[in-house]
Amino acid sequence: MTNIQTESYSEESIKTLEPKEHIRLRPGMYIGKLGDGSAHDDGIYVLLKEVIDNSIDEFMMGHGKTLEISIDDKMVRIRDHGRGIPLGKLVDAVAKMNTGAKYDSKVFKKSVGLNGVGLKAVNALSSDFRIRSFREGKGKEAFFNKGNLIDEQEITQTSEDNGVEVIFKPDREIFGSYRYLNEYVSAMLKNYAFLNAGLVVHFNGEKYFSKNGLLDLLQSKMSEEGLYPIIHLKGEDIEVAITHGDQYGEEYYSFVNGQHTVQGGTHLIAFKEALSKTIREFYKKDFEPSDIRTSIIAAISIKIEEPVFESQTKTKLGSRDMGPGGTSIRNFVIDFLSKNLDNFLHKNPETAEILLKKILDSEKERKAISGIQKLARERAKKSALHNRKLRDCRVHYNSQNERRLETSLFITEGDSASGSITKSRDVNTQAVFSLKGKPKNTYGETKKLVYENEEFNLLQAALNIEDGMDDLRYNNVIIATDADVDGMHIRLLLITFFLEFFPDLIKQGHLFILQTPLFRVRNNKQTFYCYSEEERVRAMKKLGGKPEITRFKGLGEISPDEFKHFIGKDVRLEPVLLRKEDNVEGMLQFYMGKNTPERQDFIIENLRVEEDEVVE
Repeated sequence: MTNIQTESYSEESIKTLEPKEHIRLRPGMYIGKLGDGSAHDDGIYVLLKEVIDNSIDEFMMGHGKTLEISIDDKMVRIRDHGRGIPLGKLVDAVAKMNTGAKYDSKVFKKSVGLNGVGLKAVNALSSDFRIRSFREGKGKEAFFNKGNLIDEQEITQTSEDNGVEVIFKPDREIFGSYRYLNEYVSAMLKNYAFLNAGLVVHFNGEKYFSKNGLLDLLQSKMSEEGLYPIIHLKGEDIEVAITHGDQYGEEYYSFVNGQHTVQGGTHLIAFKEALSKTIREFYKKDFEPSDIRTSIIAAISIKIEEPVFESQTKTKLGSRDMGPGGTSIRNFVIDFLSKNLDNFLHKNPETAEILLKKILDSEKERKAISGIQKLARERAKKSALHNRKLRDCRVHYNSQNERRLETSLFITEGDSASGSITKSRDVNTQAVFSLKGKPKNTYGETKKLVYENEEFNLLQAALNIEDGMDDLRYNNVIIATDADVDGMHIRLLLITFFLEFFPDLIKQGHLFILQTPLFRVRNNKQTFYCYSEEERVRAMKKLGGKPEITRFKGLGEISPDEFKHFIGKDVRLEPVLLRKEDNVEGMLQFYMGKNTPERQDFIIENLRVEEDEVVE
């Protein structure tokens, strides 16, 4: 009989933590994943958003039209010109849980944050936190360290405008080595400007302002003109913008009370249903919803009282009702679109004609590949049973598990590289997909190729993105290849595949390149892994003498024990970003078009520079 020993479970086992201690112990409950700033949903951006949300709420209530934000050496400063926090409650507002004005719906009717948690989480997770409030010629400030009050100033006279200034620095004890990427911050702030007409946002010398709301938002996201002018519809508490492009997939931007709900929710589900219903009724055709929505680029923003989100990070709306009246979000959106989109199409027959042609073209292509699709799905199911291309993980992004944001799929080439990652990964959140040699160049191909090519069909099935991003299985899709000519070529081929057929994966910030060290520098006491020539030089100086230097030429050369350092909490990821000014078609033509001498010279010359830089 086996003896089972258990830990003693007594009164001493029950612990009560102070709110700030709980936030620091379980930060994921308050800000999602931690991350190092490589991904748009990393915790450092959530901290930034939590502070800004309070300022936006002030603007929405008619107070303060200007917002100033700066980030300098990881120190963040945010200054609004709202009413200011009542001075006598300044410390409580940022240090005491469940303390705030948003419990009073008369003061904040359609607010983003209703839980009284945001500023407290920022305070607790910052090594330096300072807040100042100005009201009617008087001011007060307080200083904190990791949520602990260090100094509280007396109320003084001031000439400052009303409002609040928050200065904070995320704690490296919590976040490790991190960085703010301007691209992510800029995208966040532009969204705030688009959703709040009249608001002026200043960020590190840039100014963001919008007159046309979601119309401006869609234009900012599109590098090329849509097939027809953007349909822009506005009503009380709802705004919609719609167009179609030539790309595959569906691209949506959804918002609730100015909050970017990147995972959608009840309002986006209702929008998709309403769009299909309205289009079918207008054309009197029973179109497939997928044919109506293929290549769509759309945005929806609604305002409701006391929204319910599925997590503290507010990325997915769970509310089903609009507010005290009890109107369902579904009926509200369907009624609005049925009336206003139908009216627009009747008044703009040229747009209606272009839209109809797009739907018919999508229907034609879908039917042309439907037989291949069926065979490909069956092949993918059988392959999942009989091959080892995918080593799956236990948690998935489309689950409700608290670690869902950590889920990753590493796409590798070759048995040795995939073997090392497989042996060193976290089986709960990290999956591995092994490519068999170089994938096919998909530039200029139709989606029929995705089903005909076994590699791409299996990759599509592994990601679960055939019908869009709603059921994506991994939050981070990571290309892990060698840093040589072949590895770079595989990266380009994979990025081309995603750009051609699943651009939303990139636009929604899910695609990354794994950075692995170029050198290992060590002596008998210490080991440094260096990602650049500069890091190698610094490591040699620290160790002194003549340390052993190893140049890693491929992922397969790195042992599983060492790989744990590179794909664990200190993983270095480089996001694949698309900006409006990026001409996707032009880039693909240059890199992946015919094997022109210009492209060959460019790749060889740039690789040679990189290799020259690491020569001792």
